[in-house]
Amino acid sequence: MQKGSGGLKKERLKRYGMEVLGSILVAVGVYNFAAAAEFPMTGFSGIALILYRLVGFPIGISTVLLNIPLALWSRKLLGQGFLVSSLRCMLLSSAFIDFIAPLFPTYQGSRLLAALCTGVIAGLGYALIYLQNSSTGGMDFVILSVKAKRPHLSLGKIAFALDIGVVVLGGIIFRDMDGLICGAVVSFLMASVIDKVMYGINAGKAAFIVTEHGERLCEVTDKCVGRGSTIIAARGGYSGREKQIVLCACSGREMHIVRRAVKEANPASFIMIFETGEVHGEGFKMVQVGE
Repeated sequence: MQKGSGGLKKERLKRYGMEVLGSILVAVGVYNFAAAAEFPMTGFSGIALILYRLVGFPIGISTVLLNIPLALWSRKLLGQGFLVSSLRCMLLSSAFIDFIAPLFPTYQGSRLLAALCTGVIAGLGYALIYLQNSSTGGMDFVILSVKAKRPHLSLGKIAFALDIGVVVLGGIIFRDMDGLICGAVVSFLMASVIDKVMYGINAGKAAFIVTEHGERLCEVTDKCVGRGSTIIAARGGYSGREKQIVLCACSGREMHIVRRAVKEANPASFIMIFETGEVHGEGFKMVQVGE
């Protein structure tokens, strides 16, 4: 029982640490790059940046004030637990934007480089927060509400579709076509980084091996990379002979080893190798309840 409590505490500390790290990255991306380069940003941070450039109102405080009505609206759909963790991350990122990020130097170089850094750094920060089943509030509430209704859509694609409107608004208000282009670059990069971190981290490869020696090849894959495999009964469409399909999932590096070992053990085998968006289960990341 004590061990379970210790493990739970460790997981909680890890989650809080990831939320803090993600919030810091978001703050640095928004304040030290986007605000300094004066190009439109995405989501509620983008609206807060517009207010900051127009009247000098603090970005973090603006973000908090904009979030309150949306948080109340999405409470029932997203759940009390998610709302609490999102409010925590929202307050963290807002505080870091107003009080911590100004302690770091701001980037004063090329706007395009600033856009690239914003997209990568802030996108990584948002992804780390999303991985903890949380958000920074604001447009994230809308994004995750859409995700709850349309689970087949990726978070990055939803974020890009919603955020590009804020970027265009900022470009129109400030009559800054160059800034609008940079903002679009940020939107695309953030969406790409979020999807890569959230879904690519569990990516792998799958091999379909057509053979008459299924059990032998299962032993080969287990011996060379320690991966289990599945045998599926099959029949040749042309020859009509009974065959087997060995299905094996592993990482890209391991697949190279598997392919070589299989060909050495059974040169006549037919191998098809596919990219897999995500692999979950024993030996990979296990799916948690609620994910």
